[in-house]
Amino acid sequence: MDDSQKRKSRLEIGHVLFIDIAGYSTLTTEEESEALPELNRIVRDTEAVREAEAAQQLIVLPTGDGMALIFTGSIEEPVECALQLSQALRAQPNLAVRMGIHSGPVHSIADVNQRDNIAGAGINLAQRVMDCGDAGHILVSKRVAEDLGHYRRWQSYLHDLGDFEVKHGVVVSVVNLYADGVGNSAPPAKLKQSARGLSRARSKRSPILIGLVAVLLFTFAVVALIFAPAILKQLGKRNTADHGQPPAAAASLPILAKSVAVLPFENLSEDKGSAYFVAGMQDEILTALAKIRELKVISRTSTARYRSRPDNLKAIAQELGVAAILEGSVQRLGDAVHITVQLIDGRNDAHLWADSYDRELKNVFGMEREVAETVASKLKAELSPQDATELARVPTTNAQAYDRYLKAEYAQNEFKAARVNSLKPAIDLYEQAIALDPQFALAYARLAEAELRSSLIEEHSPQLMADSQKHVAKALELDRNLIDGHLVQALIYLRVNHDSVRALAEVEPLRVRAPNEPRILRVMSDAKGDMGDWQGQLDAIKRAIELDPRNTEYLKTLAATYIGLRRYAEAIETAIRVRSLEPEDWVTRLNLVGMLMWSDRLAEAEAELQQWPDAKLQSLIRASKYALLQQIEVWNRNYDAALALKIPDIPNRLPTIMIPVGNIQKNTDLGFIHLYKGDKASAEQAFTAARKELERLRT
Repeated sequence: MDDSQKRKSRLEIGHVLFIDIAGYSTLTTEEESEALPELNRIVRDTEAVREAEAAQQLIVLPTGDGMALIFTGSIEEPVECALQLSQALRAQPNLAVRMGIHSGPVHSIADVNQRDNIAGAGINLAQRVMDCGDAGHILVSKRVAEDLGHYRRWQSYLHDLGDFEVKHGVVVSVVNLYADGVGNSAPPAKLKQSARGLSRARSKRSPILIGLVAVLLFTFAVVALIFAPAILKQLGKRNTADHGQPPAAAASLPILAKSVAVLPFENLSEDKGSAYFVAGMQDEILTALAKIRELKVISRTSTARYRSRPDNLKAIAQELGVAAILEGSVQRLGDAVHITVQLIDGRNDAHLWADSYDRELKNVFGMEREVAETVASKLKAELSPQDATELARVPTTNAQAYDRYLKAEYAQNEFKAARVNSLKPAIDLYEQAIALDPQFALAYARLAEAELRSSLIEEHSPQLMADSQKHVAKALELDRNLIDGHLVQALIYLRVNHDSVRALAEVEPLRVRAPNEPRILRVMSDAKGDMGDWQGQLDAIKRAIELDPRNTEYLKTLAATYIGLRRYAEAIETAIRVRSLEPEDWVTRLNLVGMLMWSDRLAEAEAELQQWPDAKLQSLIRASKYALLQQIEVWNRNYDAALALKIPDIPNRLPTIMIPVGNIQKNTDLGFIHLYKGDKASAEQAFTAARKELERLRT
C-alpha cells in the first residue's frame, strides 16, 4: 500500500467545528449569494484557521449552507475558532450563524463520484450538536465539554443543557459554550421541544463512543455497488435470480393509465434450448413498446424477476406501478415462430386484447412492431411520427445473424444476473452475428458494450478496451442515430475518459427519442454527479428507478448517492429495499450495516449482522461480519468484548483498503483496541504482528 493509500485508510481523531447559516433555506437567491461568501471570508480571516492551515492541521469541508472545519491538532482549536467567529459576527447582525463542536474519528473516503472526501462519526455528531442550537449558539458535545472541563480557563464557559433527541431517536448530551460577548446564553428553542420525550430516553440511553470505524469495509461496499456481480462471481457466491414472485416493494408506485410491463414469455418449444429465443422475443417486444413516448414501459431487469404466466397479475401490476400486463408464449420449430400474446388490465384482471402470430424468423420484426402498435392503441397512447420512425427501424435482414444476436443478448444478460462467470461467450456470439451481417450496427454496439464491461470488471484488458472503442465507432459509422451506439460511447467517455461533460452531451439528446430507456438516465445521473449537480444526479436515478423499480443496481446507485449527500436515513431505507429483493447479497447487507453505524443506530446494525447464520457464510463474509461486530463493541467502549470476538483467519489481501480482513487488518484493529484500553505493550505486539504479515507480502 502506497503512502497516499495509507493516509486515506488511516483513522484519525478530528476536532470538528460544524457551522451553518440558520434559516438559510428561507433566504432569497440574492441573499444566499451574499451570505456564504461573507461567511467564508470571516472564517478564513480568523487567527485559528490561519494558524491551523499554516501547520497543515485543518481540513475544510463545504456543506452547502455552511462548512465543517476539521482540526487535527488540539481539542481547543475549534473552540478558539468558534469564539473568534462569534466575536467577528457581532459586526454582521444579518448573518445568523450557529456552531457545533465534537471530537471524534474521521477518515478520508472516495465519495459517490470517486473524489476525495471526509466522513466519519466525528463530523456527523458535530452536525447533530449544531442542529440543536439557534443563531449565535456555540454548542459542544458532552465529550468535548468533559475534555475542556479539565482546564480552568474553560470551566466558566461551559453550561450544561442536558439531553436532546435528534434524528432517528438518537439522544445527544449538549453543553452551551458562552461568556460575555461570545456565544448565545439563551436556551435553544429545541430544548423545550425535546424535553418532554427525554425522561424515558435517558433511562434507556447507553453512552456511544465513536471509536475505530469500519471505514475500509464500507469503502469496499460502496465501490462494490457498481461491480457487485463480478465480485460475487469472483468469490463464488452465487445469487441466482428469483423466478417466482419477488418481495413487495417498500412503497406502492403510482399507477399511470398508459403504462405496461412485459412479463417473461412462456417457452412452448419442444427444444428447451430455445430459452434464449423466447427471452429475446420478450425483449424485442418490450424494446418496441419503449419507443412509444406516451407509454410508460417497465424495463426487463424488473420484469425478469417474475415467472411466466403468474397467478397474481394484479399484485404484480401494483408492485411495478403499471396499469396493464402483457404476457405471452413462444413456440419455435426451425425458422418458424408461433407467438401468442395477451394484454391484461392489472387493476381488475380483465382481458383487454389477445392475438397470435405465425412468422418466419426473418419476418419477426414486423410482428414486434404490430404488437407494440396494438398495445399502444388499447392503452389509448398515440404514436407520434417519430415513434413510427423508431418502430420501423429493422436492425438486420439476416435471420442467422439475428439468431446469433439473440443468443449473445441472452449470454450477456446471464452474466449481468451473475448466473455465468464470463462475457466471453457473449462476445464470441456478437462477433459471429457481425460476420454473418457486416452491416449489423446494433450488434457492433452491443459487442462494444460487452467488451467495455469485460474490460472494466472482468479481464482488465487494454486490448478489450481498444476493441470496444473501435466497435462503437463502427456502429455509429453504420447508423449515426443508433441509440445503443451513443449509449456505449457515453459510457466510454464516463468510465474510461472520465469526461462527464461529453458523456452528458452524448446522451441528453436521446431522452426525446427513448423516454423509457433507464440506461440513459443512469448515465445522466452519474455524469451530473461527477459535475457536482447533486439534485440532477438524484432526479435522474430516481426517474430510472421509476422505469426499472426492481433493478437493484440502480437502487444501490441511489443508496450511494444518498450517502454522498449524507442523507443516511434515505440511504438506509433504500438499502433495506435492496436487501428485500436480494436477501443473499452480502455487499448490500454490509453496506447497510455501515450506514446504520454511521447513523449511531448500533443496536440495529448488530441485529442486522446477527441475523446472518455463520453456517451460510463463506470465510471472507464471515470474517467481515465479525470485524464489524468488533467495531460495534469498540464504539460502545466494550473493549474486552471486542477483544473476545474471534475473527476467522483468511488470507491477506493487498491493497487492504478493498477488503479489510486478513491478519494484517485484524492485528491492526486489535492494536488500536489495546491502545484504547491503555495497554501499550499489547498494542505494540499486535502492530508488530501486522507489520510482519505485511512485510511477508512485500517480499
